[in-house]
Amino acid sequence: MTANAKTIIITGASRGIGRAAALLCGAQGWNVAINYRSDDAMANRTADDVRAAGGQAITHRGDATDEAATIALFDATEAAFGRIDGVVVNAGIVAPGLELADMTVARMRQVIDTNVLGALICARESARRLARPTDEASASLVLISSVAARLGSPGEYVDYAASKGAIDTLTLGLSRELAPKNIRVNAIRPGLIDTDIHASGGAPDRAQRLAPQIPMQRPGTAAEVGEAIVWLLGDGASYATGAILDVSGGR
Repeated sequence: MTANAKTIIITGASRGIGRAAALLCGAQGWNVAINYRSDDAMANRTADDVRAAGGQAITHRGDATDEAATIALFDATEAAFGRIDGVVVNAGIVAPGLELADMTVARMRQVIDTNVLGALICARESARRLARPTDEASASLVLISSVAARLGSPGEYVDYAASKGAIDTLTLGLSRELAPKNIRVNAIRPGLIDTDIHASGGAPDRAQRLAPQIPMQRPGTAAEVGEAIVWLLGDGASYATGAILDVSGGR
């Protein structure tokens, strides 16, 4: 274990933005707890890649909406590495594109439970465990929102957009609530990022298809979002809290 290495929890870390952030944390020499829902092979591969990059890693399977699983994730991280320095609340889902009038309650409940309730549970556990004296380096909670929160995603998934709007509001309120405990709370709003979340929403070609609408004329990469995450986790962002950072190519 690297001396003075930060210990970071990342939810939804076996793929996409979470995986990219985990690898970049590894390159910093940090300890990473890789939370994932079901893909053991990808989680183990991510852990191996974090170690290869220079960090230490553990994996922990658990659904973000399961309170007991989230508490166990924090317990396992503390047991492996000691005090937790940062948490990235990245686990989230999107459902196939539909207008609201055609959505079922079951679909909406799944989106809200994962993207909002899951984030609240993880943020609550972070609030309980990350506090430290103000003369020490601050802890960091990074919430992954989306530019959908301000664009609304009409005709595709306004339920997802609404769930990410809740993340923006959580960031603003919780940053003020936790500042006296020396915990910084910030959010990142990725734009059109080329990950497999689009396939899970039924449109695997969405990132390339919509690229001409982006001022930079291309989708972003998971690593580009990961770089922003690592900055917010690090000591270089020591005076940043309550910020919502768009990583969206100008969209």
